Amino acid sequence: MSIDNELTYLFKLYGSDKIDHLYTDKYFSYLNSLKNEKLNILEIGIADGKSLLAWSDFFKNSTIIGIDIKSIDIHEKKLNRDNIKIHQGSQSDSNFIETLIQKYQRFDVIIDDGSHFPKDVIKSFKLLFNSLSNNGYYFIEDIQTSYIHFFGGNPFDLKYSNTQMNFFKNLTDSLNYQEIANPFYKKNQYDSKINNITFYHNLVVVKKGFNEKKSNLVLNNSYEDMRYLEKVNRSNNNIKYFIKYKIIFKFYTLLLFFLNWVKKIILLRF
Repeated sequence: MSIDNELTYLFKLYGSDKIDHLYTDKYFSYLNSLKNEKLNILEIGIADGKSLLAWSDFFKNSTIIGIDIKSIDIHEKKLNRDNIKIHQGSQSDSNFIETLIQKYQRFDVIIDDGSHFPKDVIKSFKLLFNSLSNNGYYFIEDIQTSYIHFFGGNPFDLKYSNTQMNFFKNLTDSLNYQEIANPFYKKNQYDSKINNITFYHNLVVVKKGFNEKKSNLVLNNSYEDMRYLEKVNRSNNNIKYFIKYKIIFKFYTLLLFFLNWVKKIILLRF
């Protein structure tokens, strides 16, 4: 897609650094069809306010909500517009976020351009996810801080460190939670509520939505139970399949579960 779109024009007009990060084309592809809707758009991190001005022009019928840990002079930043609302507070302050949710009820688009520290990004996502509308988008910018230790990232343990990149990589399992053949698996708050997670250079996009597609191989997180039902529905030899799937296969699953549990303890992976 060409970057010559309205959002690119607006971000250039106001001098937003989203141009430099090459985010504008991505935003346009997701949001152009929504521009005339009446939405609540939340951006975490105001800084110079330039992106808020662009969002204000683009989403003329929407409420643009900006939050920042610092006090913002709306007159100096020219943010004193009817469709822009500014609130001061930390993105990782649960009380502040809860007050915000109570005021606006729901958010249709959330953009995290805040501190970029892993702990803040992860916590604010957890605090805000339930308030994101179904079919709403959650954008996380500048994900590169996951790899910079001066931001609290970890360039030395890419797979298991507690960074925002690993958080969202692990979140992809929620797309396929029905397929997890672990009888001890416990459904989490994101399972069945995410339609899509897309990774770009330094940008992650999460689309919220119902995802209750049943597995064709696993029943209630059990491959053995699904196979047993399939076999007994085709045959009268229930005892044979009970021994095979309900005893032998389940024992094998329990053995693997135990071995992986021991491995996690030894490697301190929790």
